[in-house]
Amino acid sequence: MSSTPNAHSSFQFVRATRVETLNLEVQEFRHGKTGAPHIHLAADDNQNAFMVAFRTVPEDSTGVAHILEHTALCGSREYPVRDPFFMMTRRSLNTFMNAFTASDWTAYPFASCNRKDFYNLLGVYLDAAFFPTLDKLDFLQEGWRVEFAEPEDPNSELVYKGVVFNEMKGAMSSPVSTLWQLLSEHLFPSVTYHHNSGGDPERIPDLTHDQLKAFHAGHYHPSNAIFLTYGDIAAAEHQAVFEEKALKAFERDERRIRVAEERRYDQPIRVESSYALDAEEETAAKTHIVTGWLLGRNTRMEDVLTAHLLSGVLLDNSASPLRHALETSDLGEAPSPLCGFQDSTYEMVFACGLEGSEPEHADAVEKLIIDTLEKVAKEGAPMEMVESVLHQIELSQREVSGDGFPYGLQLMLHTLTPAVHDAEPAEALHIDPILEMLRERIQDPNYIKGLVRQMLLDNPHRVRLTMTPDTGLSAERANREKARLAEILANMDEAAKQEVVETAAALKARQERQDDPGCLPNVTRDDIPADMNIPEGETGELDQLPLSFYGRGTNGLVYQQLIVDLPDLAADEADLLTLYTDLLTEVGSGGRDYMQTQALQAAVTGGIGARVAMRGAVDDVMRQRSLFILSGKSLVRNQPALSRLMRETLDSARFDEDARIRELVAQERLSREQSVTGRGHVLAMTAAAAAISPAAGIDHRWGGLAAIQTLKGIDDVLKDDAELARLRERFATLEERLLAAPKQILLVGEEEHRHAFEEALKDAWNGLGGDGGGAFQPVALQGPVRQAWTTSTQVNFCATAHATVPAAHADAPALVVLASFLRNNFLHRAIREQGGAYGGGASFDSDTGAFRFYSYRDPRLAETLADYRNAIDWMISSKHDQRLLEEAILGIVSDIDKPGSPSGEAKKAFHNSLHGRTPEVRRRFRQRILDVSLEDLRRVAESYLTAKPAGIAVITNPEMAKKADLGLEIVSL
Repeated sequence: MSSTPNAHSSFQFVRATRVETLNLEVQEFRHGKTGAPHIHLAADDNQNAFMVAFRTVPEDSTGVAHILEHTALCGSREYPVRDPFFMMTRRSLNTFMNAFTASDWTAYPFASCNRKDFYNLLGVYLDAAFFPTLDKLDFLQEGWRVEFAEPEDPNSELVYKGVVFNEMKGAMSSPVSTLWQLLSEHLFPSVTYHHNSGGDPERIPDLTHDQLKAFHAGHYHPSNAIFLTYGDIAAAEHQAVFEEKALKAFERDERRIRVAEERRYDQPIRVESSYALDAEEETAAKTHIVTGWLLGRNTRMEDVLTAHLLSGVLLDNSASPLRHALETSDLGEAPSPLCGFQDSTYEMVFACGLEGSEPEHADAVEKLIIDTLEKVAKEGAPMEMVESVLHQIELSQREVSGDGFPYGLQLMLHTLTPAVHDAEPAEALHIDPILEMLRERIQDPNYIKGLVRQMLLDNPHRVRLTMTPDTGLSAERANREKARLAEILANMDEAAKQEVVETAAALKARQERQDDPGCLPNVTRDDIPADMNIPEGETGELDQLPLSFYGRGTNGLVYQQLIVDLPDLAADEADLLTLYTDLLTEVGSGGRDYMQTQALQAAVTGGIGARVAMRGAVDDVMRQRSLFILSGKSLVRNQPALSRLMRETLDSARFDEDARIRELVAQERLSREQSVTGRGHVLAMTAAAAAISPAAGIDHRWGGLAAIQTLKGIDDVLKDDAELARLRERFATLEERLLAAPKQILLVGEEEHRHAFEEALKDAWNGLGGDGGGAFQPVALQGPVRQAWTTSTQVNFCATAHATVPAAHADAPALVVLASFLRNNFLHRAIREQGGAYGGGASFDSDTGAFRFYSYRDPRLAETLADYRNAIDWMISSKHDQRLLEEAILGIVSDIDKPGSPSGEAKKAFHNSLHGRTPEVRRRFRQRILDVSLEDLRRVAESYLTAKPAGIAVITNPEMAKKADLGLEIVSL
């Protein structure tokens, strides 16, 4: 990389900053005519990424920025088809495509490893952002509309529909989302963060199509945009496309869209509010009490990292003073999920508090927080604790991630926040000088004391929020919605009613229209790489333990796992495993109590975690292999300490810390209960498939709705000392069984450190044998499942599951393609566009042999289940275009080939091989995907999706479950 990068003639070079720890250069440019900045992260990485972001500052909670983000992707000047974004997901080898609405910006990112594909997507994205059609019918589909319950019958009741409308109903069903929104509303009484940028379902129907278009005209201009790119394509090449496809059409816009500084309170305020809880649930111990502070601006990285440091000292782990005070308090069940530091807003936020409390404890909780802060301001914090926080910041900075989200896009998002607020974007990545400065400052014993007083105790801009459960709130909201719709209907004459009917018909016709995709660019089979990139490891032995080593470019980190084959366990022992793994790394070990162990973990590791996993055999889903996995990572210099700590965690965990066990179980229960509305589609699919195979049943029992029920049952009796003693004994038995079982080690790191790594492992794992008895082999449940699970939610999650075949079966590739084909060409339209759900589709899980249909944040129940059956009929009875098959195959191969992090790819290769999915098997499966025909799809749909009754599971609220009368067993969560 040159010290002065070349720029396109339309751009001026501003500066370049080399970031050695990340092996990249931050190159900054500015467009001459419009002033648009371009930030290019030049790196030796062929997974190139792009993002254009706009400062968007809503002045209400209609969700205008969010609905615009959706509608902009529904057609543009050069690509006047109905749905170019989703059409491109099928015509591309992308590794990521999406769009985001944050509280003060909206961004359109993508990534691809194929240069032709990258520029195909770039053209579509630029046109969507700067020249969208913003058709009114798309606004009605994506945002909100009124329709008659029977669309052609003006005598039926009026209802609201819309993708974002239902998405936000689902989002605001989460108490934690409601809590954050309420806290923001009061911490920011006058600026944009006061409003719900995603949209409040009660305010979304206030938005008009004209207001949407005006918001685009006012915000989506290059002078208000930030262009970001990452990878090995030169900045000037990108800029040539920016100029040709978009920027040449614009002049500079002098309007300045920025977030103002908030007016500061001169004294703390106290707020009481409520959230919706299911009418059948108990309200005891369901109150959230949080205290939040408004801090300084996020425009200087020094200030941001200083706030991170203080937050880490106070809250990072159970040894941190404020977290310890909250975890051990009898005033609530667990620290609030809001605990921590938030730097995404122009002025930063620190929050802490308790969940699972009572409203009358508000004063005591606030006093607990203030008293703890006063103690730290007086006594300070141990130096090793402060140093461990800086260690965690350093480790997270160095780690090359990218398993769930491309690494380049992660780095771009880090630079976007300062860029939005006119700060130095390179500072967000080049933090080593600031870390060195902080290491010097913490040598002063008064430094942390002063930060606590300056940033928190002497800061009057503080809000205490008490949020109580209200079992009548859902009905109250539903009644308000009905009353509003009734008023709209009452004011309609016959012509207005007919207009609603005609609009619904026009929208349906538009949704069912088959646009010619010829105007859209595409890649073909010829662009698919010939081979998969699968890391190869080396195997050996370490003190009689099998050892696999993968040499990878991990940027100074090392990753290691101890893998244990699960021994034969009784059903009740197996059901306890996930709680055992959740608690194992959170209690004391090696003779230390849990606070000492947590402090040591923070000082020498990037985290230690445990989990259990099961996958069906590659050729028989009725056989499976089950594993216990203990994982850890650290900087290279700390690998010996990491190895010792992992060994101590395995064989000397302190399950005798009674108060700690009770705290952790309560915290885990709350966490799992709150996860339902965020991942309801996964939980519904898991429940629907539970009777298909032993592995599917275990998924439900270990990570599904059944696991939440099991955990609630344990928590409900744990106040009884005898029950706690019994749990302790059961954990001791599990530990004994695991120590006796067969084991092996996985090590991932840089080749140059391999010898030192192995020597440290020898010292730590010496004498850890185990040849165990039989292996864990659960039996399949009786089925099929037919259940409706009820909880507090405004929207539904619907799933069905069909028994199919294992991965090695000749029909498995066709089932994978079938899922994509149905999602692309039937379910997306029926479930999302017409049904109004936020998402829906199908998937094939070869590990369990289940083919699943699912919906996410769905206003419907019976109609969605009918659409799943209709999709199968459509597949079998209709004639299909070969092009649609090619698009489905492209998407699957793109997903198979998607790169991960250096460590993640190695771990994936190792565990796949462990379960029979060797590189050879995976390459053969990929080739068989390419050979699937339309006749194969029709045949497997008929063979597996019509032969036997499907398992059915929905997640809904009690009222909807009764009203729908689906004939399902109702299970209260």
